[in-house]
Amino acid sequence: MYAHRARTVAGLKNADVDRFVLDALFSTVTNVNFDRKRMVAYLRQAEKIRNEAKALYEKACQQKGIKPESFANTPAAFALAASEDAMLAQCEQVGVLARKAIHGDDIVGLQEMITYGIKGAAAYAEHALIAGLEEEAIYAGIHKTLNKLTDAKPQVGDLLATALAVGELNLTVMATLDKIHTTRFSHPEPTKVSCTPVEGKCILVSGHDLSDLEAVLKATEGKGINVYTHGEMLPAHSYPKLKQYKHLVGHFGGPWQLQRMEFADFPGAILMTSNCIVEPKKSYASRIFTRRSVGWPGVTHIEGNDFSALVASAQKAPGFTKEDVEDFPKVPSLTVGFGRNAVMGVADKVVDAVKSGAIKRFYVIGGCDGVEGERSYFRDLAKSTSKDSVILTLGCGKYRFNSLPLGDIGGIPRVLDVGQCNDAYSAIQIAVALANAFKTDVNSLPLSFAVSWFEQKAVAVLLTLLHLGIKNIRLGPRLPAFCTPNMLNILVEKFNIAPIGKVDEDLAKMAQNK
Repeated sequence: MYAHRARTVAGLKNADVDRFVLDALFSTVTNVNFDRKRMVAYLRQAEKIRNEAKALYEKACQQKGIKPESFANTPAAFALAASEDAMLAQCEQVGVLARKAIHGDDIVGLQEMITYGIKGAAAYAEHALIAGLEEEAIYAGIHKTLNKLTDAKPQVGDLLATALAVGELNLTVMATLDKIHTTRFSHPEPTKVSCTPVEGKCILVSGHDLSDLEAVLKATEGKGINVYTHGEMLPAHSYPKLKQYKHLVGHFGGPWQLQRMEFADFPGAILMTSNCIVEPKKSYASRIFTRRSVGWPGVTHIEGNDFSALVASAQKAPGFTKEDVEDFPKVPSLTVGFGRNAVMGVADKVVDAVKSGAIKRFYVIGGCDGVEGERSYFRDLAKSTSKDSVILTLGCGKYRFNSLPLGDIGGIPRVLDVGQCNDAYSAIQIAVALANAFKTDVNSLPLSFAVSWFEQKAVAVLLTLLHLGIKNIRLGPRLPAFCTPNMLNILVEKFNIAPIGKVDEDLAKMAQNK
């Protein structure tokens, strides 16, 4: 509230305020920070940051010769309790259920959708900031959105417009992250990644942050330690300036929800750079480290760029032995790197294949993975697509089917791994390029979306797709808890959004762009 007004009144801003808001929002994304002490520290810091923002607003008013607003009885006047137990009591006073009692399910459902979306956008903005790029428009948009959530008498229409504005903002955020990634690490290029370990000491890097992976590669250079990626770090192998590190030797494991089993089998040190951490097993608790917003009680947290503890842990651990490698199950390699630059580089070939009928349909199948059995839908959907169709995939949802031998069409792989969840930007640019090539709009293309939903980043991407007017998106395995029947009616009416159903029935509807 204060930071937004300081900007709009006199264009004043504070870098500490801007950056803290990103970090604080990211810390509350699903499966990021479970460390009670660090969350309390965030809350204490938030009070100090709030006071800095208040002083900034008062300075803005003084510069313009206007009287500051009164913030009595508003969220800006919130006073944090002294004890942790009292803080927990405050949670109940301001939480979802308490707000539902005041505003009702629909209003709070829309507010939660906005909150989830802005958290996802903030997470992507944090990755961009870490990589070396920040945009004033992003900070201004995040503050404007959070300020909107403080309206005393919120209205459905205003909140729906705000949700779509979050989608627009997230498009800017993803473009910013794409810009810094492709500038710093060069454009992704199709790359075959080994999923079979090699003999030697090792470190596993999970999460999403490419900058942290680069830092680990630099810290281990010449030390005889091999580095592997895990989860959504798989696309890192397609960036030329990361591939140049010869000790980035491959990928280990699958999606985030399997980490307790897979990390227990990894004989080295493990670094979590962002979501999604789950409770570590005792067998590897001493070998796992967290970074930035990530936290788990008792797990060593790495501050700054000192990775000496991580390196020491890797050197102490046994690493992969010759026998481990010989006994390791045969795992097919995975091909990544089909970002917008790579696909547009063969756009004429793709367009010709569509015109000739060799390619009849495109599917975007991706998003988050999870433990629910219903998520097998996305594997079944990919397996059931026709041999004259191409699948664009991104996020960890691709692990449901990215190892399937689906073949190619005239040299074009039927499964194109676009990258991480934030690389939805690349998928969008590819769709727009196809629409331009055929002089039509995206909704008229033979293109269907099936989005696997789990957490806030997925909501941010969904809101971006809705902002762009993309219709007929299927969402699963079930709709978010904040999506009330009335909200669903609005989304169906405006965008024909629908929950996933039976694969054969959905494919029939997709064939008709329904």
